[in-house]
Amino acid sequence: MQSNHLHTEHDLIEGCLLGNPIMQKKLYDKYAPKMYGICLRYAANSEDAKDILQDGFVKVYTNLSKFKAMGSFEGWMRRIFVNTAIEHYRRKNQLYAISENQEDNMPNQEVSALDALEADDIIRLISELPNGYRTVFNLYAVEGYSHKEISTMMNISEGTSKSQYARAKAWLQEKIKNHEKNKHGME
Repeated sequence: MQSNHLHTEHDLIEGCLLGNPIMQKKLYDKYAPKMYGICLRYAANSEDAKDILQDGFVKVYTNLSKFKAMGSFEGWMRRIFVNTAIEHYRRKNQLYAISENQEDNMPNQEVSALDALEADDIIRLISELPNGYRTVFNLYAVEGYSHKEISTMMNISEGTSKSQYARAKAWLQEKIKNHEKNKHGME
């Protein structure tokens, strides 16, 4: 029997605000698996994801007094972890700008073959995306941010965000085709 369920979210928050290490651990135990999933989507590897997770929880505990209970606590935390992942990305990588002409010449293929893949295959393929592509792809396709919002968050142009997303889709499409060829070739 887990004791996490004996404490409400409000109890956990209040305990953390009072500096109670037991409540901090319970809050961590409750949310770490979901937040780690977010970190994995943005990280190049599991070690980077663990670093982002740790940094994110430090920010959660440090900024907990700023949570105003206007929306969901999990949503508030999610935003912290996405922003922490972006900061981590910025420290490690640089996106390169792609001209509008290059973007216009890129294939505009939808990743409809994703429907045929298992969830684990999709996650693996997304994790194999080059860093810039993966970050923009996750922000746009998974988190639902607009290219304008992404450009502000990542300090890049809106065109760069769009082109990184288009390249991510083309890259995924190619990987999906290869996956399907290999799958059918083995049958």
